[in-house]
Amino acid sequence: MFRRILIANRGEVAARVLRACRRMGIETVAVYSSADRGSPHLELADISVCIGGSASKESYLNQNAILQTALQYDCQAVHPGWGFLAENALFARRCEQQKTTFIGPTPDLITLMGDKARAKETMEKAGLPLIPGSRGVLADLEEARAIAQQTGFPVLLKARAGGGGKGMRISRSLEELKEAYEQAHLEAEKSFGDGGLYLERYLARGRHIEFQILADAFGQAVHLGERECSVQRNHQKLIEESPSPALSPAQREEMGTRVARAVAEVGYRNAGTVEFLRDEQGHLYFMEMNTRLQVEHPVTEMITGIDLVEKQLGIAAHEPLTLRQDEVRFSGHAIECRINAEDPFDDFRGSPGTITRFEPPPEVENGRCRLETHVRAGAVIPPYYDSMIGKLIARGETRAEAIEILICALERFRIEGVKTTIPLHLQILRSARFRAGEYDTGLVAELLAADGGAGRERSDNSSGGSH
Repeated sequence: MFRRILIANRGEVAARVLRACRRMGIETVAVYSSADRGSPHLELADISVCIGGSASKESYLNQNAILQTALQYDCQAVHPGWGFLAENALFARRCEQQKTTFIGPTPDLITLMGDKARAKETMEKAGLPLIPGSRGVLADLEEARAIAQQTGFPVLLKARAGGGGKGMRISRSLEELKEAYEQAHLEAEKSFGDGGLYLERYLARGRHIEFQILADAFGQAVHLGERECSVQRNHQKLIEESPSPALSPAQREEMGTRVARAVAEVGYRNAGTVEFLRDEQGHLYFMEMNTRLQVEHPVTEMITGIDLVEKQLGIAAHEPLTLRQDEVRFSGHAIECRINAEDPFDDFRGSPGTITRFEPPPEVENGRCRLETHVRAGAVIPPYYDSMIGKLIARGETRAEAIEILICALERFRIEGVKTTIPLHLQILRSARFRAGEYDTGLVAELLAADGGAGRERSDNSSGGSH
């Protein structure tokens, strides 16, 4: 196992990795920007090093500064967390070149899965079903038109190097396709330096379901079940749960087995997530693979009892994965809310600032909920980065029990100084469609449209409420 690692990230994910390393007796180096100088998560590290200014490009995206720090402090490995450099193949290769282990997959696998079109081709060959559409990057608008007529409208244009909803456009007719193509191409080029697009049939009322996998360097791979991630805003997740209320045990076992077999076949290693879109008829179609730890990984940990960060570290240290598929046990139901410093009733406008009050609910203290956060009263949410304050995860013996625990905890959570998404989380959890488990990726937009301006008064008050 590693003696010392560098955490090339910030905030909640840095705190998560730092805590795991402390439990495992691994020394840690935390890098930070000038904007994060007072972040509470730095207190968990053995060594903290400022590597640049507030802007991401000056600090958390500054590969030279991070790699030099790893060398200077004799770090055997780098954990990238998620975001920033987590799926940057060049950074992973540079780590390899200076003989510092990158805690993640190989650079070649990152490159392969980062190219969404090639990833689809690869996973189709490995036995996973695809959404009807182009089998590679579109050559031009004319090819997009021809394929759209074959698959039928509506269609979805997606950036080859995409993520976070950028470079995506829906087109419902040939007349709309030209403008959608041009907009998606320009946005993809601006966001990723790559304007390549592919096209697939747009599945209305689709559900986003992903399978968590672990794979080692010796050809062993297991799946840890699925997570339902259909509660989204602007293609970004808000609430995740496991297991999905839409999958039967038989479908879970069948698709999970196919996923584990596919990632082993392509030579993947470390933690990863294989993402699917489920149509109204119940068919699952491969969308993409995330070659990193996911924000929502705690819901899987809560129902399996498996620490994914510890497994990541072991695999990266070239230890064989001793966990076998028949040893993975699923118990109960877990639901996670991402609490962001945003105003959900003003198009999720960011709400940076100082947190003047931060009082977690008693459900965290009594073990009914898990809170993953890096903040406390007095902490600052900077305007430069992701707005996440933390994640609140509830586990119950049943889905209904998990929902009630989470509602009660959110009502008692006290966060002041910034606006948060807690009022919207409560609205979602109380909605009839969510409670019935009969929701899709359009749920948030429908609830906000039905709510009108009524939510604004709630978001202007304290993030918690009485219970």
